Amino acid sequence: MVINLLPRHRRKEKAVVVVGATGTGKSRLSIDLATRFDAEVINSDKMQVYRGLDIVTNKVTEDECCGVPHHLLGFADPAADFGARDFVHHASAAADDITARGRMPIIAGGSNSFIKALVVDDHHFRSRYDCCFLWVDVAAHVLGPRVSGRVDRMVDSGLVEEARGFFSPAGDYSRGARRAIGVPELDEYFRSEGGGGDRERLLEKGIDQIKFNTRALAGRQRQNIMRLAEHLERRMHRLDGERPMEGLSARIIAQFLREDQVDFVSAIAAGPNRPAAGQLITSAVGR
Repeated sequence: MVINLLPRHRRKEKAVVVVGATGTGKSRLSIDLATRFDAEVINSDKMQVYRGLDIVTNKVTEDECCGVPHHLLGFADPAADFGARDFVHHASAAADDITARGRMPIIAGGSNSFIKALVVDDHHFRSRYDCCFLWVDVAAHVLGPRVSGRVDRMVDSGLVEEARGFFSPAGDYSRGARRAIGVPELDEYFRSEGGGGDRERLLEKGIDQIKFNTRALAGRQRQNIMRLAEHLERRMHRLDGERPMEGLSARIIAQFLREDQVDFVSAIAAGPNRPAAGQLITSAVGR
């Protein structure tokens, strides 16, 4: 009798990774996919991991979550430095817990350094999970005004009052939640309180700086996504954030859950006159 001592191949767990610049609609898409595929969301935004600053960091509200559990959202000490190593530890544990309960993890956020540390550099996660990557992309000339409008709505919702609680008299915005765009930019305005001066001008200046820095962040995030694509074993699927994404992304994920390759889905979705998603990534990286 021959005894086969070779280990059986263990099928990897499935996970979805949703990336995109700030303001492109990642959170909305991840929640929609979670409701369709019995999944839970793991936040990978490095500012949204902290407690507080819900408006400043644009965290999803309880109503917006639509009952979908979110992990690593508003749980870290706002005075601590929560880095990539911390994220990998907590995100891996959350993903393992989610899959142990028969559900699928959806990792969503704009911090590409966190994503790379988890899906590229971490051996445990890479050996256990097979990931489908969705990139929500919006053209710069569209995203800029969208980001500025969102900042205006955040101001109307109480951004300034919320940021005041994180004002640093020492001017130190290098650690923890105080690094979030929306706090350092208002430092001069907060310092003017009680001292007269043109406070309205200082407030307007601070809000304009928030918009400028957020647009700059979006540009850096887009470049980082293209660099991240070069490190991935599986192709990244680019979704046009200016069009309805739910149907296409659901078809991509459904096929991903059935088999290893989803190339033909992107080709069909692109249509005869548009390049496939993978081709878009390739050409973008090549520039």
